[in-house]
Amino acid sequence: MKQSEQNYKSEYQPLADRLRPESLNEFFGQQHLLSEGKVLRKLIESDQISSMIFWGPPGVGKTTLARIISKHTQASFVNFSAVTSGIKEIRSLMQQVENNSLLTQKTIVFVDEIHRFNKAQQDAFLPFVEKGSIILIGATTENPSFEINSALLSRCRVFVLQALSPQELVDLLKRALNDPKGFKESNIQISDDLLNMIAVFANGDARCALSVLEMVILNSEADENGTILVKPEILEQCISKKSLLYDKNGEEHYNLISALHKSMRNSDPDAALYWLARMLEAGEDPLYIARRVTRFASEDIGLADPRALEIAIAAYQACHFIGMPECSVHLSQAVIYMSVSPKSNAVYTAYESAKKDALKQLAEPVPLVIRNAPTRLMKELDYSKGYQYAHDYEDKLTTMQCLPDSLIGREYYNPSEQGVEGKIKARLDQIKKWKAQHRKK
Repeated sequence: MKQSEQNYKSEYQPLADRLRPESLNEFFGQQHLLSEGKVLRKLIESDQISSMIFWGPPGVGKTTLARIISKHTQASFVNFSAVTSGIKEIRSLMQQVENNSLLTQKTIVFVDEIHRFNKAQQDAFLPFVEKGSIILIGATTENPSFEINSALLSRCRVFVLQALSPQELVDLLKRALNDPKGFKESNIQISDDLLNMIAVFANGDARCALSVLEMVILNSEADENGTILVKPEILEQCISKKSLLYDKNGEEHYNLISALHKSMRNSDPDAALYWLARMLEAGEDPLYIARRVTRFASEDIGLADPRALEIAIAAYQACHFIGMPECSVHLSQAVIYMSVSPKSNAVYTAYESAKKDALKQLAEPVPLVIRNAPTRLMKELDYSKGYQYAHDYEDKLTTMQCLPDSLIGREYYNPSEQGVEGKIKARLDQIKKWKAQHRKK
C-alpha cells in the first residue's frame, strides 16, 4: 500500500479502530482475566489456547482480545462473522481447516456474535472442535447457557468479560488524547469533568466512549492559536439521547424485570421506580410490565392486600387505553403501591403445594357427596348423596368432606399475619375450630 493510501485510511478510520490494542499490555480492563498470573493471560502467553467463549456486553474487548490471541499463537487465524455467514460459508471454511490440519497447522476460528448462529450452523463446528481440527473462539453478548448448543458449550471454556469501570474509561480517553494514533498531534483541551461525563454515558462500553470523544472533538472549533476547546454544550448535544443498554429479546430484558420484581418484593419503591424507568425509556412494552405487576400482586401480596390486584388490573387497562408515554404514571402508581403494600406469598405457596398433590394423585376420585347429580342414574349411584348446603345452616358451615380420602386433613393455604390477611387468618382459625368441634359430635 502506498504511503498516501495509508494516510488516507488512517485519517478516515474511526478512533476506536485506530486505538485498538495490539498486545495484552495495551489492553484496557478485564484485569480479573488478564492481569499477571491469571489463567487466561497464562494460556495466551504460553500459546496453550483451547476452544473458548467470550461473553460480555458490547465494547469490552471481545474481538480485540481474539485478535491479540491471533498474534500470540503459531496458528492460522480465521475471522468469521455470524451476521454475514451462512451454512455454505461454514462448510467452505471447514474444508480450508481440514487442509490446514493436514499440514499440521493449528487454526483458530473466531466467530463474532456466535449466538446469531442457529443450531444447525453451530453443529457444523462441533466435529471439528471435537477432533481438535480447530480452536473455536466465540464472542457473544448473550448468555451462552441459552444461546449456544450444550454439546458445543461443554467443549468450550467460558470467560466472562465485564463492562469497563468509569475510571478505566477515563484512562482510555486520556490515552486517546496523548496517543500518536489518536489526538496527540492536535492541541485538545477537555476537562476531567467532561471526560467523566463521557465515561458515565458510555456505560462500560469502550467503543462508545471513544466514539463520543471523537465526535465532540470533531464538532468543536479551534481558536486563533489552533487549540480545540471542548465545551460542555457540545458534549451535551452529542449525548442528548442515550441509547440504553437493553435488548427486549435478550438476557438484559429478564435481568431488568427481575430487578423490578425483587425491588417491589423488598418494599423499595425508589429502586422499583428506577428499574421501571430503565425499561420504559428503553422501549419496553408497557403492557408486558403491567402483566408482570399483575402477577406480582397475587404472588407476593395476595390477600394481605386484596386491592393490589385491582390496582394492577387498573394499571394494565390504563396502559392499554392510552399507551406510552402517558401511561408511565399509571405504572408508577401501581409499582409504588405494590412496593409499600404488606407482603404475603401464602396464595402462591398454597397453589404450588396443591399442584404437587394434584400432579401426583391425578386419579383421585371426587367424593360422591360433592358430585353433581343432574340425571336419575347419577342419583341412583349416590352422586350428591348427603350433600350439605351451607346456606341452610345457622353458621353457614358444615363438616362435609370435600377432599379425596387420601388427602383428608391436608392444608395448603397458611395465611400470614400481614395486612388484611391477618383478619383472614383469624377467620380461618375460627372455621377450623368450629369444624373440629362439630366432627366430634
